[in-house]
Amino acid sequence: MNIKSLLLGSAAALAVVSGAQAADAIVAAEPEPVEYVRVCDAYGTGYFYIPGTETCLLIDGYVRFQVDVGHEVGSTFASGRHGSDWDAFTRAQLQFTAKSDTEYGTLTGLMALRTNADSPNDDGDRGSGRDTFIDVAYIDIAGFRAGFFYSWWDDGLSGETDVLSSNETNHNSIRYQYDGGNFAAGISVDELQGSTAFFSEDNQSVGVAAQISGTFGGVSVYLLGGYDTDTEDGAIRGILTADIGPGTLGLAGVWASGSNAYYEASEWAVAAEYAVKVTDKFKVTPAVQYFDKIDIDADGDFTGGSAWAAGVTLDYQIVDNLSSKVSVQYFDPEDGEDEWSGFFRLQRAF
Repeated sequence: MNIKSLLLGSAAALAVVSGAQAADAIVAAEPEPVEYVRVCDAYGTGYFYIPGTETCLLIDGYVRFQVDVGHEVGSTFASGRHGSDWDAFTRAQLQFTAKSDTEYGTLTGLMALRTNADSPNDDGDRGSGRDTFIDVAYIDIAGFRAGFFYSWWDDGLSGETDVLSSNETNHNSIRYQYDGGNFAAGISVDELQGSTAFFSEDNQSVGVAAQISGTFGGVSVYLLGGYDTDTEDGAIRGILTADIGPGTLGLAGVWASGSNAYYEASEWAVAAEYAVKVTDKFKVTPAVQYFDKIDIDADGDFTGGSAWAAGVTLDYQIVDNLSSKVSVQYFDPEDGEDEWSGFFRLQRAF
C-alpha cells in the first residue's frame, strides 16, 4: 500500500466517523403549529376570523378635521362649541364589529370609541377640550338590540340644513326591529335621562319610539313617532325621498305636542332638499326648512314666531376613503337676528 492510498483511506474513514457523530448530535425540533388570520367573507369586506374562534371581526373608523364658522357658533342652528365666531377640532373614531352565526341568526356586538380634540374652554381648561368616550356599544340578535346606540330620531335628510330632532339622539335602549328588505317596522324603549329636554321634572324619563318604513322602486317613505313620559308630550315625523331627474328629492315634516326630548325646536316644521350627483365624486344639496312657534314657555308649550332656514352642502370624494364637505347655512327667525353658519370638513375613513 502506497502513501497516497493510505491517506485517501484515512480521510474517508474520518469523514464517516465524523458524519455519524455530527448526525447523532443534531436533534430536530418539532415545528410549532401556527394559525394564520383567515378572511371571513360571510358578512362583507374587511372581516376576519378571530384566531381560535368562529367569530368574525371588522375594525374600521375615521379621522376627521373640521372648522366651524358663523355668528355665535354653538347656538341651536350652528355646529360649533365655544360661542365664538369660529372653532377648529379633530375627531378620531375606532369601531369594532363582531359577528357570528347562531341558531337564532347572526349575533352582533359593536363598540365605537370616539375622541374629540378641541381647544380649551372659556375657563382655559385644556383638558376639557379632549375627551374619549363610547359613542356606540350594543348587542344585536334576531332583530333585538340592547345597549347604547343612536335612535331612529338621529336619521334625517342627507344634507346639513334640516333640524328634525332635538337633544341627544343616542340612548341606553332596548328595541326590536323587523326588517323585511323593502319593509321595516320597529319599537324601542329609551332611557332619556340626561337628554336635556327643556321642560322636565326630574330628567329621568323614559321614552317610547316606533317607526315604520318602506321602499317602492325609487321612492322611500318613513314614519316615526316618539313619546316622552316625563314631559307627557311627543312628536311625529315623516320623511319621503324619491329619485327624480339627476338627483334625489327629499321632503320631511315634524310636529310636537309640546317640549319633549325627541323634538322641541318648534311646534311643527317642514323641510325640503334636492341632492344632485353632479359627477361620481361631486354632490350638491340645496335645502330649506320652515319652523313655526320656535319659543317654549315655562309650561313646555310652544309660543313665539316662525323662522326660516336655507343652505347648501357640497360633498366631494377626493380619492378613495378621503372625502371633503363644505356647508353654508342661513337662519332667519321672525323675532330675532338672522345668522350665518357653516363648516369645512376633511375625513379619512378606513
